[in-house]
Amino acid sequence: MSSGRRHRGRPGTGGAGTGRRAHGRQPRSPEGGPGGGGGRAARAQNGPVVVLLEGRGRFLVGEPLFERGRRWSLARGSARDAQPGRMALVQPRPVGGQAAILRVLGRPDVARDVLEALMLHRGLARRFPHAVELAAREAREHPAAAGARRDLRELVTFTIDPATAKDFDDAISAQALGGGRTRIWVHIADVTAYVRPGSALDREAARRGTSVYVPGLVEPMLPEALSNDACSLRPGADRLAVTCELELDGAETTRASFYRSLIRSDERFDYERVDRIFDGLEDAREPLATPLAAARAAAAALDEARRTEGHALAIESVEPEFAFDRRGHVTDAVAGVQTESHRLIEHLMIAANRAVATLLAERAIPALHRVHEQPDPQDADRLLGQLASLGVPTPPAPERMTRGQAAEIVARASLMVDEHARRAGHGRRGLTYLVLRALQQARYSPEDLGHAGLGLRHYCHFTSPIRRYPDIVCHRALLSAVGAGEDGPRGGGLEEAGAWASARERAAMLIERDADDVARCFLLERRLAEHGWEESFAGEVTGLVGAGAFVSFGEAGNGAGTFEGFLPVRFIPGGWWTLNEEQTVLHSDEGGALRIGDALRVRVERVEAPRGRVDLRVGE
Repeated sequence: MSSGRRHRGRPGTGGAGTGRRAHGRQPRSPEGGPGGGGGRAARAQNGPVVVLLEGRGRFLVGEPLFERGRRWSLARGSARDAQPGRMALVQPRPVGGQAAILRVLGRPDVARDVLEALMLHRGLARRFPHAVELAAREAREHPAAAGARRDLRELVTFTIDPATAKDFDDAISAQALGGGRTRIWVHIADVTAYVRPGSALDREAARRGTSVYVPGLVEPMLPEALSNDACSLRPGADRLAVTCELELDGAETTRASFYRSLIRSDERFDYERVDRIFDGLEDAREPLATPLAAARAAAAALDEARRTEGHALAIESVEPEFAFDRRGHVTDAVAGVQTESHRLIEHLMIAANRAVATLLAERAIPALHRVHEQPDPQDADRLLGQLASLGVPTPPAPERMTRGQAAEIVARASLMVDEHARRAGHGRRGLTYLVLRALQQARYSPEDLGHAGLGLRHYCHFTSPIRRYPDIVCHRALLSAVGAGEDGPRGGGLEEAGAWASARERAAMLIERDADDVARCFLLERRLAEHGWEESFAGEVTGLVGAGAFVSFGEAGNGAGTFEGFLPVRFIPGGWWTLNEEQTVLHSDEGGALRIGDALRVRVERVEAPRGRVDLRVGE
């Protein structure tokens, strides 16, 4: 499970307990994210719509691009550059079947243009109000001077992020103390020094709730003057931070302290470089080599403890990474697999989040906690039945389970799924989805209800205040608790704030998933244009419904397919197909069976790139 970092410039939050969507897409895995319901992200009712412009004599007609719906009549003179074949953002008028053009967009055959249009269609602003931009630039020059600040600029400090990252909200320092003990400093950008409670910046950040990352684009929570500049822990630049200083004896935190600090990052590592260092393919120069080795040892101890205790879910996410050319076309996709460098940051961020949440709980300070409640016993029992129907070993379970027992059983089942997938060499993605569907939905709440996915009694999000508003709330709560010059959040409004932040996170995740589907479809169209539509692909069944099978296909490494599609039962030879009660096997009246995890070859029948939809046939 994950600390909630986002891999496209911030590794990330996936969904604990996410649900299946209508075509070609299934839930993601890591700790932080929303889950539960499926379906595509919905735009606001009566809100702006993205249409494809078509000519009709003296008039233009707008055909909805992303979902089926009514056509809208548009006056040709309503926008000077409105031309057939372009996309446009329009505002429907409830009377008369007409719409006003708000903005003319790009071309529907350019992936980046379509992704930009998708973000607008789903209600993202794509710009900040002028007053908020001015406030951000003013705050950058004149941050609040609240509280004392420790000068840690002489402490060797580094960041580890994706190679494409532009904002760096966390940095690490580490010192080996001997005897298996380590001192870790987790430095987090002091966003609260710039975003003051009740200010225009604060209101806009709260309204957005989170940054939204789609392939090649981002809708930031904070203006660039802060997110990519003043609050970004760039190497060689003095930066305001909030530091969580931990002393670890193996995996046990023996002491924790928190304070405002002034830091200067010495090095900007990316994950690939750190992995090369860990693999002995590249040398790490001093003074960075020693603290990097100390951080590695601490993370290894935390990882070993998590695996040994078996309380946390054993789930690995595979995030797609897309490449674009200068014209905005998708040229490649790579499965972003978790490596040791990712796990290093993951474990240290979880340790910091846990330490902050523990302090807030001990002092009864109002805050927003990251809550992941224990699974329902019926859902855990259903998971065991599903795994058994596929021949996957399952842990023993009592006839009547408590929620606590259900959490332990799901965690043990996730370990068995991981072991089974490693041994079989296939089935990981589909089996992981079954585990996720047994879980509750992660959310933000003023109630400290624990985090079942991580197996922790106290947990909050503290480590990404540049891109998540609940982290800003936790910073204010923490700094008030340690006397660092901030007023803590008022408890009365936290329930509403938590519900809003959870809703914004769910909306962001759905947009991000839809955008990934769109990017995949454009890449698939490119490949089919080069190799021909008769090409067949190796695929793997990742989910089943009565109408057919979800299939991951095309090679991307780590058992993950580059592409995802839907194989309707009407295109599957073998007679009449019915889904079993566990929804894990399609049975044919002629004796055949199609199971989650099964390998098969598929051929593409149809691609609707803007809608992220791929229909498949059985290939040869």
